[in-house]
Amino acid sequence: MQYVSIVMKTGFAAALLSAFMFPAAGPALADSCWNHNGSIMRLQAQGNQRWLSYEIPRDVLRAAGVQRGTLLFNGVKNGNWYAGTARVFSKYCPGSPLEYYVEGPVRGDQLQVTVTGTREVYNQCRPTGQVRTDTLVFTFSHDC
Repeated sequence: MQYVSIVMKTGFAAALLSAFMFPAAGPALADSCWNHNGSIMRLQAQGNQRWLSYEIPRDVLRAAGVQRGTLLFNGVKNGNWYAGTARVFSKYCPGSPLEYYVEGPVRGDQLQVTVTGTREVYNQCRPTGQVRTDTLVFTFSHDC
């Protein structure tokens, strides 16, 4: 079985809902909560450093060892661009997430971050020689 992908494919409905629920623009708060693929994430910022960790992981991730405080992304924000390291978790390799480089834009209203990166595909902790491009989308939810 392949790694549990931590990819959110947002559609028009999610973007529209976000636009109506959170119309005020502004910078990412130093401690705020964001939706990502059915999980609630905590964004913490210090200067240009950024960390996104699980606040409330979705159930399927718990089997892979993900719990509150597990780090999904760490990196930097430069202007309206994030760059850093993302992680993929597997129930076959708990405690050993696969790390890979991601980068991408912050939406103009500062309420959504989308990062993309290419990673190797694993099958039960073994590389398959295949690669996959993952897109991770984080949409502001509320102040934590």
